[in-house]
Amino acid sequence: MPAKHIVYLLGFMGSGKSTAGKRLALQLGFPFIDLDKKIEEIYGMTIPEIFTLHGEDYFRKIESETLRSLLTSQGTVISAGGGTPCFDDNMEFMIRTGVTVYLRLTPGQLKSRIEGSTDQRPLIKDLKGDNLLKYIEEKLSFRESWYNRAEIITDGFNLDVNFLQNLIKSKLKI
Repeated sequence: MPAKHIVYLLGFMGSGKSTAGKRLALQLGFPFIDLDKKIEEIYGMTIPEIFTLHGEDYFRKIESETLRSLLTSQGTVISAGGGTPCFDDNMEFMIRTGVTVYLRLTPGQLKSRIEGSTDQRPLIKDLKGDNLLKYIEEKLSFRESWYNRAEIITDGFNLDVNFLQNLIKSKLKI
């Protein structure tokens, strides 16, 4: 197994994994990979299309396969999907092969970030207002048992990418 040189960004949808990941990768001089975008590229469909045509179980299967296909000996920042750590043994895989970072936000902060884009997110496409907040609270409560296993847990709402970069460099010994 390669040394821990991969940085996995974890967190709920809307936590800023892709935005922070791009900035972090640039600062570290690593390539950036958004797992969902990679799946779309490989399968030639959007994530909502995959969910609609094949269902969540199929999506989780190809998500795990794609995650493992990204294992490289090069330093890389990977933005995992919000549910990625919670299925198969994905969290154990990420802990074994890289540095895991959980971008933590409150349910209210997450709702404010994602309520304008629910139609692009298959798990919440029909949710608005209090129903959206309730969904976030329930899912986050369930998922945090995986997210909280991350090596680094940081505030995703007021994220200081420079501080995070220094923490990661320390963990990677670079």
